[in-house]
Amino acid sequence: MVEAKEDARLAGRCLCGAVTFTATPQGGMHACHCESCRRISGGVSLSVNCGDSLEVSGPVATYASSEWAERQFCSTCGAGLFWRLKAGGMTMVSVQAFDDPGAFAFEDEIYIDSKPANYDFAGDRPRLTGAEIEAMYAPSED
Repeated sequence: MVEAKEDARLAGRCLCGAVTFTATPQGGMHACHCESCRRISGGVSLSVNCGDSLEVSGPVATYASSEWAERQFCSTCGAGLFWRLKAGGMTMVSVQAFDDPGAFAFEDEIYIDSKPANYDFAGDRPRLTGAEIEAMYAPSED
C-alpha cells in the first residue's frame, strides 16, 4: 500500500467514465456498515473524507438519503460515488472510485452495531456505533 500524501489531489471516475473527479483526501479509509450504505453499495461502504475539495465533471444525480445527508451517483451507469453532509464540510468519496484505491490506510469502522454477523474485518481499529456517529454529525433537534 502506498499511502496518499496529506495534500495530494487524487483523481477518479465512475464505472463508465462519464463522471470524473479530483479531490484531496483527509486521512484514511472508513468502513460504514449502516443499512443505507449496505443497500446502496451491495456491501460495506469504503470511503475517505475529502471535505469540500471535490471537483466533479459529468452527469451526477443526487438522492437525499436522510434529513442531513445526500448521496450522489453517475446518472449514466449508476455507480455510487459520493456521500455528503447537506450542511457542507464533509464529502465521503468511494475509495473504489479512485484511480488507486489501495492508497488509503484502513482508519476505522462506523455503524458497527448495524454490521451483519456474516463478516468481520481483521485488525485493531476504532469501531463506532451509529449513535456515536450521529452525535458527531447529525444536526441537533433543539
